[in-house]
Amino acid sequence: MVSEKHFVNNPSDLVKDSILGLVSTSTHLKFDEESKVIYLRNIDDVKESQVTLFCGGGAGHEPAHGGFVGPSFLTSAVSGHVFASPSTSQVLSCLQRTYSPNHGTIVIVKNYTGDILNFGRAIERFKAEEAGKGSVDCKVSMVVVGDDVGVVNESEEIDVGRRGLSGTVLVNKIACGSAASGESFENVERIAKFAAENVFTIGCALDPASVPGQGLPRVLETSQIEFGMGIHNEPGFKTTELKSGHEMVSDMISHVFNSKLLKASSQKLNSKKVVLLVNNLGAISNLELGLVSNEACNEIKKHGFEIVRAFQGTFMTGLAMPGASISVLVVPSSSADEQEILKFIDLPAHAPGWNNLIPVADKSSKSDAIVDNERRANLASQTSNKTHERSEMWVKISNSVYDSSVVHEQEITYLDSVMGDGDCGQVLLSGTTSVKNAANSSKIPSNNIAAAVSTISGLLEDSMGGTSGIIYCLFFDGVSQHLSKAGYSSDNGAMPSAEVWGEALSNGLETIQRYSTAKVGDRTLIDALHPFIETFKASGGDLAQSLESAKQGAKKTEEMVPLRGRAVYTGKGKGHADAGAVGVCAVIEGILNALH
Repeated sequence: MVSEKHFVNNPSDLVKDSILGLVSTSTHLKFDEESKVIYLRNIDDVKESQVTLFCGGGAGHEPAHGGFVGPSFLTSAVSGHVFASPSTSQVLSCLQRTYSPNHGTIVIVKNYTGDILNFGRAIERFKAEEAGKGSVDCKVSMVVVGDDVGVVNESEEIDVGRRGLSGTVLVNKIACGSAASGESFENVERIAKFAAENVFTIGCALDPASVPGQGLPRVLETSQIEFGMGIHNEPGFKTTELKSGHEMVSDMISHVFNSKLLKASSQKLNSKKVVLLVNNLGAISNLELGLVSNEACNEIKKHGFEIVRAFQGTFMTGLAMPGASISVLVVPSSSADEQEILKFIDLPAHAPGWNNLIPVADKSSKSDAIVDNERRANLASQTSNKTHERSEMWVKISNSVYDSSVVHEQEITYLDSVMGDGDCGQVLLSGTTSVKNAANSSKIPSNNIAAAVSTISGLLEDSMGGTSGIIYCLFFDGVSQHLSKAGYSSDNGAMPSAEVWGEALSNGLETIQRYSTAKVGDRTLIDALHPFIETFKASGGDLAQSLESAKQGAKKTEEMVPLRGRAVYTGKGKGHADAGAVGVCAVIEGILNALH
């Protein structure tokens, strides 16, 4: 469910307050508060040296467009209210401030009726003013960007009614790069129009965005997603059931690359090369956005296109809309034209909303070789262990421990969610699953007990994340080291006595404490592991008695003050046992069930 909570004072002042924050943290910017115009601090120098450019539209799409005002990028930007075009007077004020008499000015506008009318009227008023001053050659041109593929009916042969989306940012970057490179007004206009005509965008939203002061216009069902939702919450062209990230991105890419618009562009330019821009619509995590980028790159290649440049980030939002959009710009096929486009894209520009590509030569072959050699050596070692004789004992124990972790997973996850991040049960289950699979595939060297325990440590390292994973690894490392020193590192199948096992377990505990400094009473898995080991040693290896001691230790954690881990920040246990301690009991219980 999308949150309707916002950081806001007065909704009517939010746009102004936001721009003031942008300018306060961007020393290269100034702000005309009355007209809501953001402009370069050195705008007079820029007007003397190059074609100037500005863009604008409703607020709520940050960082667009004020976040793209900077050296080698936009000269200025003008903002309306949330999701509303700036007025003619605002645009006129921006144009008056930005116009370069010597070089001219390009105005880039997204294809929305309010924007077209207000920006167009402002340009006409400005031309009339200039004519009244005797200027007969007023160089001002408006370039309209309508890159939305989602609003085009698949049966349509022509480009009708496309809205301006995140592809506008690519148009801005290319046109501004051209101007900053000293290109003429005519060339800047030409390159801007080319980019506008050959960029295509599709979006997918998990929900609409909440507008400060207005709330949510509508809500999708929990299991629904919407393709083609506009950046102002406009309805999309298709609502479907929530799918995997792969399927959602695949649908987006297919819609773009199968559209008659992109096909016509690719055919006209005789090109199979594109620039890719993956955009966060405001409220998905960077973790998810990375997945979208990866899937988009893979799917584009499946359609037979080459990605010559790729960008990922938050460029044009729909407030805090949970979703992503994908823009592709078809690049000319001729080498000279392609290099022209890439030159302007690659030109470093400095603006809060833009991340430049980082030009670094590939000089990593030596380091890659070192790591690759190590991996090959490890793989050879692992391969040699695949021929071990299947041990029914290891199979029985690993299966039983897995079963126990399945039974207790929900309880452990709940306990961890109360005091931590809720992953402890799943992490333990992942680890026991990997050991079970290895044992059932004869990948544990059953005739060498020290090597077997070491192998389990390696399996847990690969399968268990987080703090609990490394703690288990340290424990098994310590156990394996002691067994090796005690003479159980050869392939003779010798099994340690209860006394040797007890000392090995103690060494495992000491290894944990050497690095974690955790001790009994700190409310960790040590509170179950320590009494288990002590009872095991005192009882001569009585697992049932030792498990009971571990459970008692875990029970005591319910009223302990946490002194280690995330639980430190949440305070007292409040009647809940430590998840890690309960997890240790689950493992021991599995071993006991197998041996009995």
